[in-house]
Amino acid sequence: MLANKGRMIYTGVTGNLHARIWRHKSGGGSQFTQHYSTDMLVWFDETNDVNEALLKEKQIKNWRRRWKVELIDKANPDWLDLSGGWYE
Repeated sequence: MLANKGRMIYTGVTGNLHARIWRHKSGGGSQFTQHYSTDMLVWFDETNDVNEALLKEKQIKNWRRRWKVELIDKANPDWLDLSGGWYE
């Protein structure tokens, strides 16, 4: 999940997390992420099963915002950008 400083949340799935985050940080990505500047990686999960990843993404997208916030808070309570330092 990506967020901006105002904690707007974007949920997506990718086969290459580093490349996808770079695209968002470079101003690319979806219209939503461009419009709301959601380029901070605040939560992610990994799997080698594409179908499992797509199912998880759909589930999370259907969650209430409060549940997404709780998931992020549990793993990353300060909402730090987990991709910090990847591209330096």
